[in-house]
Amino acid sequence: LWFGWFGFNPGSTMAADPGAIGRIAVATNTAAAAAAISASITAWVLLGKPDLGMILNGALAGLVAITAPCAFVSIPSSLIIGLIAGILVVLSVLFFDRVKIDDPVGATSVHLVCGIFGTLSVGLFAQGEFTPNTTGNGLFFGGGASLLMAQLAGVASVGLFVFVTSLVFWKIIKATVGIRVSAEEEIEGLDIGEHGNIAYPDFVSVTARGFSPVSGGGRGLAAGAPAPIGATELSKGAVS
Repeated sequence: LWFGWFGFNPGSTMAADPGAIGRIAVATNTAAAAAAISASITAWVLLGKPDLGMILNGALAGLVAITAPCAFVSIPSSLIIGLIAGILVVLSVLFFDRVKIDDPVGATSVHLVCGIFGTLSVGLFAQGEFTPNTTGNGLFFGGGASLLMAQLAGVASVGLFVFVTSLVFWKIIKATVGIRVSAEEEIEGLDIGEHGNIAYPDFVSVTARGFSPVSGGGRGLAAGAPAPIGATELSKGAVS
């Protein structure tokens, strides 16, 4: 993804402008690297050790955050944007875990939270010298709050549209084909029930009947062994 972003951001210039493409590529890389570092430090402080998942999500957070402002900000500004994004993504992941929102890979934190921050960063860090007659200067460079308010209005309008349309379509899907799987399927893993395949063949499978190795070479309980408490509760529909 990091490498692919060099095609994504610089490629969005829609013109063979070596100066702009080079600056955007450096800004993209700087933000990603800065976010990986700040996410690592933040996770280390809050969790007591550096967390690889947080570091990787930090890099993605920096890439997401720099996407909107990449053509309009300086390299030092991209560094600041990346540092903030790396901190934000860790705090956001911990927050969503605390309120029990199921997001195993932190996608909401990376793409929603840091995407909003990156969009607003245009209104904060933009410098008109890079793209004359477009954005003008952002709040931090003497341009006032008008650009920031425009970005905020864009975030709010897109968010409202997506929320309403998604709610309507999810309600329709729920009323027709349904959106929940059985408790047994949820315990065994959706990769098996939905796709007929095993995503992690070296892991041990947990079912309502107990533990069993997913592939050869593992150790587990016999198929008829007592189920763990959590699995038993799930098999009875304790998960809502």
